[in-house]
Amino acid sequence: MSGHSKWHNIQKTKGAADAKRSQVFTKIAREMIVAVKEGGSGDPNNNSRLATVIAKAKAANMPNDNIKRTIEKALGSGNADNYESVTYEGYGPNGVAVIVEAMTDNRNRTASEVRHLFDKYGGNMGATGCVSWSFDRKGVIIIDNEDGDLEEDEVMMDALEAGADDIVPDEAIFEIYTSPEAFNDVCAALEGKYKFASAQIEMVPQNYVKLPDPDTAAKFEKMLDLMEDNEDIQNVYHNWDQE
Repeated sequence: MSGHSKWHNIQKTKGAADAKRSQVFTKIAREMIVAVKEGGSGDPNNNSRLATVIAKAKAANMPNDNIKRTIEKALGSGNADNYESVTYEGYGPNGVAVIVEAMTDNRNRTASEVRHLFDKYGGNMGATGCVSWSFDRKGVIIIDNEDGDLEEDEVMMDALEAGADDIVPDEAIFEIYTSPEAFNDVCAALEGKYKFASAQIEMVPQNYVKLPDPDTAAKFEKMLDLMEDNEDIQNVYHNWDQE
């Protein structure tokens, strides 16, 4: 499991600190709007999905005022935003499995754009369920330890006492894994003590695939980058072993 979230999440949170910040916040706001509408409440205590998105927003350093305004917008009777969640699955080169989670107001447009990226960069989009069986849905919390001040034993004890399933130290971070059901409680228990680099429900691969050819790896990475930059695409998961 080690290494799954390191590149994916740290790259995403570093992006939130520079020119991509507004794009990251826009995507999170979409998730928040859908969570409020589908959960029927703007109170995270009564809407677990909203609580999950708020944890993700805080880890990405989204200001509290932005969170509050987004929830109020979602609750407003005049809100015309009509997003829906859509998931696409497919394969990259060498059989790398790819899951694309999107939130869109135009399903046909998004499907076309995702299919185009698969086709252009040596992959192919498959049917629903073609690769998701090889992933597990888990809560993933990344704790920043860039300064090296945190003690592994203490972080592990706190995480396990909070209800986490596993903790993996990985250079300047700690990866904490939970069940989706325990995710919000673990976040609440740890967020006052530790700085999160990322916190969200993810699709975690059961196994990994290497891309031995550097040109193929570069091409696949380009596809992933373009997917991440697409305003409709929320998350991209894959089982490419980047190390």
